[in-house]
Amino acid sequence: MYDLVEPIGLVPYYADESDEALLALGLRNVWDAYFAGRAAPFGRSVPAEVVHAIFYNFAPGEVARHIPRVWELTTPEAALAARERGCVAGMRRILGDLAGDPAIARAGDLLLKAATSAPVTGRPLYAALRALPVPREPVARLWHAATLLREHRGDGHTAALLTEGIGGTEAHVLHALSVDLPAEKFGRVWHLPAAQLDAVIDGMRARGLVGPDGWLTPDGRAAKERVEALTDRLAEPPYSALTPTELDHLIADLTPISAAFRTTFPM
Repeated sequence: MYDLVEPIGLVPYYADESDEALLALGLRNVWDAYFAGRAAPFGRSVPAEVVHAIFYNFAPGEVARHIPRVWELTTPEAALAARERGCVAGMRRILGDLAGDPAIARAGDLLLKAATSAPVTGRPLYAALRALPVPREPVARLWHAATLLREHRGDGHTAALLTEGIGGTEAHVLHALSVDLPAEKFGRVWHLPAAQLDAVIDGMRARGLVGPDGWLTPDGRAAKERVEALTDRLAEPPYSALTPTELDHLIADLTPISAAFRTTFPM
C-alpha cells in the first residue's frame, strides 16, 4: 500500500501547481509554500518550536525561518484551499483522461474509509488533518485520503526513529548512507554547514552507527532496517478497516493511478 499511496501523497512536493497556488497568496519562496501548506492544519497560533517537533526532520532553525512569518502573508485557511486547489490541478494534468475515470471515485472512497479509521492518539499531524473537512470532488477526495495516510505513516515513522534514538538530521544521514549516497550530497542536508553536518555524523560514529570510513556499520544498517520495519507495522491499522475484497478492489483501482505519478515524479 505504501508503493500505491505514496506517489499520490507526493503531489504537493513534485507538482508545480501546488507551489504556484500557494505562492500566488504572496508567499516568498517554495519553502514558505511547503511550511504554509503542511502546517496549515494546526492554525496560526502554533509556534515554530511545535511545528519543528512534529515535522521532526528539519535542522534547528529551519522551521523558524518560515513559521510564523507565513501567517503574516496569508492565512491557514487560504493556504489549505490553495494547496488542495493546486494539487487537484496537478493531479488532473498528470492523470489526463484517467482523472475522469470511475476508478478515481471508487479508490477515493475506499482509501478514505481506511484513512479515517485509525486512532489519532500519538499522531499529531494525522490528527490535525482528520479535523479538516473532507472534499467531495473525487480527485480532491483521493488526494486528501492519500495525504491522511501519508501523514499517519509519517507520524509512525517519527515514533520509530525516536525508538532507535535517531534524531531528525540523523534520519537523513541514515537514509542517505543506507542507499550508498554520501550525506553531504543528500538533498535534505547538503545545504547544511559542513561543520554542522560533520558533528551529526560524528555523533552517529560515536554510537557505532557510522564507521571510520564514513559509511554505515552493520549496527547502523540494522538500526535502519528496524526503523523501516516498525514504520511498516505502525502503518498497517488503517487498512484493517477494509475487507479483503475491498482491499483487492482498491489495489486494482490504485495501480494505474499510482503508475501515472511514478512515471512523472523522481521516486
